[in-house]
Amino acid sequence: MEKTGMKVLIHASAFFAPFLVPFIIFLVAHSTEDDEVKRLSIQAILFQLVMGVILFISTLLIVVIIGIPMVIGFGLMWIIVPIIGIVKAVNSETYNYPIVGRWI
Repeated sequence: MEKTGMKVLIHASAFFAPFLVPFIIFLVAHSTEDDEVKRLSIQAILFQLVMGVILFISTLLIVVIIGIPMVIGFGLMWIIVPIIGIVKAVNSETYNYPIVGRWI
C-alpha cells in the first residue's frame, strides 16, 4: 500500500511540484532499494523536462501558426498523462510515461 501512495504522489506532483517531489521520492526509494518507484520517479522528472522543452518550442512556433495546435495538443498531454498515471497507480497497474517510457 505504501508503494501505491508513493506512485500516486509522483503522478499527482505534476500539478504542484513536478520536479521536487519525484526527486525527493527518488532519494527515499534509493535508500530503500525500491526499483519500481525509483524508475517511475525518474520517468516523471524526464517527462516534465521533455514536455517543458516541447511546449517552449511550440510556443516559439506560434509565430508561424504551426505552434498553436502543438501547444494545445502537448498542453493537454501534460495534464492528461499524469491523471492516467494516477488511475493506473490506484489500480496497482504498471505505467510507463509516454516519450520517456521504459528505456530508463
